[in-house]
Amino acid sequence: MKKKFKGIYYALFFAFLSSCTAENKNHLTPIFNGNDLKGWHIIGGDATYRVDNGEIIGTTVANTPNTFLATDSTYTDFILELDFKTDSVSNSGVQIRSNSFPWYRDGIVHGYQIEIDPSRRSWSGGIYDEKRRKWLSPLEGNEAAQKSYKPNDWNHFRIEVIGDTLKTWINNIPAAHLIDDMTQEGFIALQVHSIGKKGKPGVEIKWKNVELITENLKEYSKSSPLEPIITKNQLTFQEKKDGWQMLWDGKTTKGWRGAKLDSFPKKGWEIKNGELIVLATGGGESTAGGDIVTEKMYADFEMKTDFKITEGANSGIKYYVDTELNKGEGSSIGLEFQILDDDVHPDAKLGSHEGSRTVASLYDLIKADTTKHMNPIGEWNTAHIVSKNNKVEHWLNGVKVLEYNRGSEEFLKLVSESKYKDWPNFGLLQKGNILLQDHGDLVSFKNIKIKTYE
Repeated sequence: MKKKFKGIYYALFFAFLSSCTAENKNHLTPIFNGNDLKGWHIIGGDATYRVDNGEIIGTTVANTPNTFLATDSTYTDFILELDFKTDSVSNSGVQIRSNSFPWYRDGIVHGYQIEIDPSRRSWSGGIYDEKRRKWLSPLEGNEAAQKSYKPNDWNHFRIEVIGDTLKTWINNIPAAHLIDDMTQEGFIALQVHSIGKKGKPGVEIKWKNVELITENLKEYSKSSPLEPIITKNQLTFQEKKDGWQMLWDGKTTKGWRGAKLDSFPKKGWEIKNGELIVLATGGGESTAGGDIVTEKMYADFEMKTDFKITEGANSGIKYYVDTELNKGEGSSIGLEFQILDDDVHPDAKLGSHEGSRTVASLYDLIKADTTKHMNPIGEWNTAHIVSKNNKVEHWLNGVKVLEYNRGSEEFLKLVSESKYKDWPNFGLLQKGNILLQDHGDLVSFKNIKIKTYE
């Protein structure tokens, strides 16, 4: 009787598991029909894609950049499952929340990529930021995930993208866990990687059972035992390798002071939810808390920060600032990456040189490229300033919008025609402070980082 009971118990148990599996599988909807590429399109290079035996087959082609097969639809939050197969050398990946915009580097595909990495490193399932920040969540130290990849055989990805949380599994082994809010929506795409001069043309990468769910995600979401990698006010994996440092710790006023004070302003600024915020106080220039500057001075450097403006707001990022100049009213003196609501603030139509007070311009001197892209009010944008050997570049949202040479004849002429003409040696300091401007409007900053070349 006991054996019979045990047999019935196991039969019922496995039947229960089978029904759960079937039930769990039923919530997924195919986004590849198994017959053709309807609902998908090719972006980028000239690698080829075809459908055979219910599989999408991508084939490498010589002398062509990365090629992507992208969904016609875009997605925000979802759970994606799919199978893939490649050889032991051909790098590939699955793009999620990715985009191709004309304003961004001539439409190049960019966004989160779930890596397919058959190399000895074996980071399949890690999260790479294609054509932006590079590695965000590699598989360093995750031996179980690294060993789970099967070359020349079918592998399975589970990818959860819910809000700012991205989680991946490879062959049911937790691979990556990332918290990052840079992109909220985009297409899904399958990559055939460029092979360069040494790669082998004609290599095939295969995908099948590409299925998705976009509703009731909490019901189907799985917890991950991995400690999440958080990017807010932190250096990414790649930034650490490249020598970047945090310029603001995301929590305190450490490393900053008032431009005309020995300490941080007691009013006009606040730190909230990992954001450094200049408060709205009527739109006056440095009439509340005043500008804040780094305690350290910098010569050759790269500096970047995310910023978010409110309607009609005005602010700026100044560099090579001498805080001993202009101890009176107004802002401290230095070269300025303008931050502005070009559509509303009147400064956009002013300036000693046409357009030189619009967002990302070198304030009052050089107009930023008019094809620049500024995200809508209330969304984050990224400012990036590069200064090496007196050559300076302004970047906005990953695209260079102007460049100039400090001290050149052209630069000196522009200064002589500007509001700065009476300030001696304007813009020519060997080193100076970096400044965030209080212009009396609500503007937020986060992810403030620097890389020096001293």
